[in-house]
Amino acid sequence: MEVANLYSQFCPVAMASEVFCTRWTPLVVRELLCGSTRFNDIRRGVPKMSPSLLSKRLKELELAGVVQTVPGEGGKAEYRLTEAGEELRPLIVGIGNWGQRWVESRLSLRNLDPSLLMWDIRRNFEPDPRPAARCTIQFQYRGLDRLLQDWWLLVEPEAIDLCRDDPGHEVDVLIDADLRAMTSVWMGLSKLSEELDAGSIEIEGDPTLARQVQGWLKLSIFAHEPRRVP
Repeated sequence: MEVANLYSQFCPVAMASEVFCTRWTPLVVRELLCGSTRFNDIRRGVPKMSPSLLSKRLKELELAGVVQTVPGEGGKAEYRLTEAGEELRPLIVGIGNWGQRWVESRLSLRNLDPSLLMWDIRRNFEPDPRPAARCTIQFQYRGLDRLLQDWWLLVEPEAIDLCRDDPGHEVDVLIDADLRAMTSVWMGLSKLSEELDAGSIEIEGDPTLARQVQGWLKLSIFAHEPRRVP
């Protein structure tokens, strides 16, 4: 535990803060609550966190009884929340709801991150019904560095994969977008229809499939929280 976070108070708020309020820890717990169990999947939800610091935080959470390590597929370690960890769910949701209500949208959209946005989109993507064959959806973000500009979602009958490198399949639907606009839609700060009308998001491909893809794109779990800031 970092010395700076030892409050030396018997108050339960202080003691809980020693576990929960170190840098990045709430976001690591958020990823675990969202269903990420493997180290690399957790990293995709905190792309700006170094692997060494993530490893340290996971060990701290394990020592605190919040996380446990279990053998996963192929013998690789997986991280699971304990009962104590699961009890943090309403706290994480409450923090997110508070941020959605009270943090001014210009501040919310200041730290744009295509890696986090695409990981969030991928794990909340809900094709219904699932396509009978593979569907390849390319996201292309205008004006970004080449390494961050293009992303692909492979929608299979049984799985959905996010690719940073061209998977080599024919693209069925192309979503050409401004990153700020797509993030705004994801957060519920603007509507997809508004951004389509403004031209900040364009969807190309088979018209029927393109309409389906619009329905498959879900919003952040906090998007429907009513905003209270001017």
